[in-house]
Amino acid sequence: MGVRQELSRRGFVGGVAAALGSLGLGSGATAWAERALRNGLAPAGPGGREPRQDPYDSFAKLAFNENPYGPSDAVLEAMTHGFRYANRYAYPDGGIEDAIAEHHGVGRAHILMGAGSGEILEVVGLTFLQGGRKVVGTEPSYTQVYRHATSIRADAILVPLLEDYRQDIPALIRAVRANHRDVGFVYLCNPNNPTGRVVTAQEVRALLDGIPADVPVLIDEAYHHYVEDPAYATSVPYALEGRPVIVARTFSKIHGLAGMRLGYGIAPPELVRRMRPYATGTINASVKWGGAAALRDVEAQERVRRLTLELRRQTTSGLEALGYRVIPSEASFFMVDVRRPVQPVIEEFRKRGVLVGRPFPPLLQHLRVSIGTADEMRRFMDAFREIFNPVETASG
Repeated sequence: MGVRQELSRRGFVGGVAAALGSLGLGSGATAWAERALRNGLAPAGPGGREPRQDPYDSFAKLAFNENPYGPSDAVLEAMTHGFRYANRYAYPDGGIEDAIAEHHGVGRAHILMGAGSGEILEVVGLTFLQGGRKVVGTEPSYTQVYRHATSIRADAILVPLLEDYRQDIPALIRAVRANHRDVGFVYLCNPNNPTGRVVTAQEVRALLDGIPADVPVLIDEAYHHYVEDPAYATSVPYALEGRPVIVARTFSKIHGLAGMRLGYGIAPPELVRRMRPYATGTINASVKWGGAAALRDVEAQERVRRLTLELRRQTTSGLEALGYRVIPSEASFFMVDVRRPVQPVIEEFRKRGVLVGRPFPPLLQHLRVSIGTADEMRRFMDAFREIFNPVETASG
């Protein structure tokens, strides 16, 4: 079975080629983006007629921080190979844990696999929030962690962001110290979702040194690959030191496997042993093969990163030129202050065929926008200009 697909260029080549050319990414990146973009295409009709799209495919999908280009050819080939084990329980897994161990320089005892990093976050909750203990974290951040806590009759202690939308590390430290006996773990999303701001390496160390040594810290690095700030660093080395740090990673973002569900946690072996009984082990065979190939395909990762960062700069600069403030982001999305309640704005974008992020209390006038393809970002900017008309833009 072939894994390559013929791509319709209608509505894409013009936008992508022009945008990538203006970004100075060259014909190689343009050709790769054309080949990689498989979203929204149905099989061609009889006689080679133009394919028909279903309603979902017609939208510019900028709501869930996905990689719009999908998995690389090497990953698709590996996943296709993995399908031969679809009828087996005990099957060769493509060496996924060995690939992760080599990628991070850790032993397999440091690794806990999950069906997406979302499972890792829930496993941490099930492990450390027993008896109604609390998670300490920031608001707004990735709320699934806090919703899961309440679903298992635990609770969350939430600290507001600073005025510049960074996470308030001294306040987190104070909250942990004040509630030490009731704290199950600390949650740090870095870069933070939905703001895109990072916690620097110095701030992470200050947090770990400032709280009691027996409090686990879950650090969610889903958007690690998109960071440019030299003050940022991964927290994986802390797990190797034996500090009670759990680093969550996902294949849903830069690797383009959001719909396949694959993630992992890296932690000291003792913490992995405590968490393992709560993991489901429901990862499918095909995605394990794909994940191992994705870690090795560094070239594809760099292409996605380069395209994403260039389009992020281009789009946020365009919004700022219109007079709208954008929170500085180090992720594959950004937040723009639209100066009005965001829920009706989301619906206005939907009417124009553009899906954007949900409300994130208390930032209810900020719109989160994922970075899509060049064509999708053009559609977003066109819709933005329609919704926020020139008169309002000028007065802003």
